[in-house]
Amino acid sequence: MGSGIAHVFARSGFHVLLADIAQPQLDAALTRIRNNLGREAAKGKLAPEAVEQSLARIQTTTDLTTLTAVQFVVEAASERFDLKADLFRTLDSILPPAAILATNTSSISITKLAAQTNRASQVIGMHFFNPVPVMALVEVIRGLQTSQTTCDAVHALALQLNKTPIEVNDSPGFVSNRILMPMINEAAFTVMEGVATPEAIDKVFQLGMAHPMGPLTLADFIGLDVCVDILRVLHSGHGDPKYRPCPLLMKMVDAGWLGRKSGRGFYTY
Repeated sequence: MGSGIAHVFARSGFHVLLADIAQPQLDAALTRIRNNLGREAAKGKLAPEAVEQSLARIQTTTDLTTLTAVQFVVEAASERFDLKADLFRTLDSILPPAAILATNTSSISITKLAAQTNRASQVIGMHFFNPVPVMALVEVIRGLQTSQTTCDAVHALALQLNKTPIEVNDSPGFVSNRILMPMINEAAFTVMEGVATPEAIDKVFQLGMAHPMGPLTLADFIGLDVCVDILRVLHSGHGDPKYRPCPLLMKMVDAGWLGRKSGRGFYTY
């Protein structure tokens, strides 16, 4: 997600400082961005010269203290509150006072993350969808403390990225994952209970509901560990047993079967 977000900002003319915890991750991100920009150029969606121009706008760093002059940050760390909260506290101490701090979280409370900082009115959710260069939607999530000025700035920024911003209020899972994750979870229960195979379930959704991919293919694409993390946030945040993660999903994650990124999930890659 982080590399995809850097891609769309750089492609839209913004100068990007891409930060990660180690250089190999950054090198892999740049390779991914170069390849994806190249594919866009090959399809005629991007001028060939724009590939190198976009890449030239991206610098990388493993040192967060180099972010002292940035105006806008999108955090895309793993979907764990403790990790994001620690990162938000660090960024808050580094960023200029006027900088906006956005999070790409797909389920965690914006209000709770904002409370980790001294700039709660400038904290907002900016939830991109994967693959970021392709998907048009950006879910813009207003926390309890988020100012209208911050919301307006992020709305305008999303339009500059050629995205469609949809504003929602802060609630576990927001809109997208509050509806999507129970569907994926129920599909996993349907496999666990022997009602149908993953292939059959996915074909039902592709052919009967015109989904471009079935829920279990999508789960593998998202990452089964991410699905379980989001379901746990929904379960804890709403206190409703209907969000309880399917035991099969949790068992697969324990086995290291995380989907595409590990080579095995509901399908083998």
